[in-house]
Amino acid sequence: MIPVCEPYLAGNELEYVKEAVASTWISSGGKYIKEFEQKFPAYIGATHATLTTSGTTALHLALKAIGAGVGDEVIIPAFTMIACAFSVCHSGAKPVFVDCDRETWNMNPALIEEKITSRTKAIMAVHIYGHPCDMDPIMAIAKKHNLIVIEDAAEAMGSLYKGKKCGTLGDIACFSFFANKMITCGEGGVVITNNQSFHDNCRYFKNLCFPLDKPRVFLHEDIGFNYRLTNVQTALLCAQLEKADTYISLRREHAQQYNERLKDVKGITLPCEKDWAFNSYWMYSILLEDDFKLNRDRLAQRLKEEGIDTRPFFISMHRQKSLEKYGCDCSGAYPVTDEISQKGLYLPSGSGLKTEQIDFICDTIRKINS
Repeated sequence: MIPVCEPYLAGNELEYVKEAVASTWISSGGKYIKEFEQKFPAYIGATHATLTTSGTTALHLALKAIGAGVGDEVIIPAFTMIACAFSVCHSGAKPVFVDCDRETWNMNPALIEEKITSRTKAIMAVHIYGHPCDMDPIMAIAKKHNLIVIEDAAEAMGSLYKGKKCGTLGDIACFSFFANKMITCGEGGVVITNNQSFHDNCRYFKNLCFPLDKPRVFLHEDIGFNYRLTNVQTALLCAQLEKADTYISLRREHAQQYNERLKDVKGITLPCEKDWAFNSYWMYSILLEDDFKLNRDRLAQRLKEEGIDTRPFFISMHRQKSLEKYGCDCSGAYPVTDEISQKGLYLPSGSGLKTEQIDFICDTIRKINS
């Protein structure tokens, strides 16, 4: 089976993990945590970083840091990973959905303002599958309405918007280090910001609200979380960060190979790369249009029979029973999100993918559609 995305551990991972274990700093303190929280924001082009246990907890921590809570609304794309909505729910606020753009699959900026109310606290801009959102209009809308912009850059490490790295475009940003992400430690996440107050809030709330500038005593003024990543996990991340540019280049090379081999296959829409964008192609994703021989689910089954793993696109937020139970307004129409949710499929995309595997995948798709 060609996996849809397996971790690529091609550097100093084992050496650094052994060193972390030998040091006995295996919990939430140690040199690798300090090193990563310095080197990662420098790599991205930001000032501050706070490591967390996952991309989801990074989003929750960011929402807590900006003061989102009960009575607030946060605008998110209808087409996204459910973790975006869940993080808003965990904060006590309610997610409000915006349909996506048919080309980029990201939140459509032209539809945002109609969703803004007196309760809107923030806009969560999610860079889907590696293609950046069109951030200029999003930032202009946020400025006009005095809103905070949270970037979910979990799928867009290395992606650029008009020459600037995703994660540096809004007020606060989150990345994920899950096993399929550009760099990984199995699980893990980070919050990036240039805002000192937001950063201090992240550090405070992630560590059970122990005081930041006083001796640790077991008297707590606020309710916090244990979102501490371990030094052992961060040792993996430090090794991965050393190879980040290589991994980004590999995924772009793989995307170009897919593009070349699938460009003339009838019924397939390939992922776009706008002239203002640098797509990291976290996942190489396609749409199966009506003139393809099979629908998305039947193609996925046929590929699985041939030893090729795939994944369907996300299901729209307004169709999630969990969010309806929570009290979200799921009554609106989101036609573009519904369409691509039914047609979208992503193909094997790991950094360690081989050219012969891409050839086999594309040849198999061609054969099925012939």
